[in-house]
Amino acid sequence: MSANPQAASSGAEATVVLPGHFIVEARGVPTGNGWDWLARGWGIFRKAAGTWLGMVVVLALIFIVAHLIPFIGAVAMQILWPVFVGGLMLASRTIDEGGQAQFSQLFAGFQHRTGTLVVLGVVWLALSFLIVALVVGITGVQVFALMGAGGSPEQLLGVALTALVAFLLILALMLPLVMATWFAPALIVFHDLGVGAAMKASFAGCLKNVLPFLLYGVLALIAGVIASIPFGLGWLVLLPVLTASVYTSYRDIYFE
Repeated sequence: MSANPQAASSGAEATVVLPGHFIVEARGVPTGNGWDWLARGWGIFRKAAGTWLGMVVVLALIFIVAHLIPFIGAVAMQILWPVFVGGLMLASRTIDEGGQAQFSQLFAGFQHRTGTLVVLGVVWLALSFLIVALVVGITGVQVFALMGAGGSPEQLLGVALTALVAFLLILALMLPLVMATWFAPALIVFHDLGVGAAMKASFAGCLKNVLPFLLYGVLALIAGVIASIPFGLGWLVLLPVLTASVYTSYRDIYFE
């Protein structure tokens, strides 16, 4: 990995990061930094708003078209999302360093560390499927038993409560997986980490910063509600800001 901060932001030197001491085991930061991540993400978006909007629209179209292909399209997007995120991390870094982001960076993940990013997507898909299958396997038996017993209000309530428990179980079990993959694309792209090492480092970064992430999550939720009011058009801005905030939080947590 090149250590020259003045190197070009493409090609073989795409792993260049800003100067600083990289801490693979991550570090804890103050709670208020959850706000800083979003504020700095807004700054990265504002410097290249047109490029960001173009990337978001094209990515949304890719997502829609892919899901028009039964089963295969949905599976493909579940596998390829780290590749696209890797490219967006490179775009965020380019802007953060004072460079000019290029629309083509949306697909930069297909040119750099592609195999590792795809493996990360496969691991995500496999573990997600396993979690859902496990919960459905545990709670599904009870649901079928209740449904087979008749249709009384008490039994329907039992079905609803069981479904709610299943949903909450899936959320609880998915949280560690989300933590393990949140920073993984950035760690793979910028530091050439393998899938296992990147997931371990990502989980550590999230675990050490629970309070900043709580603040970040609340603020992002409020912003999401506001963005949804004008026919959802606000998401054209919020999605790039949130994406850039993943980069800013990575820079904050993994560097002194």
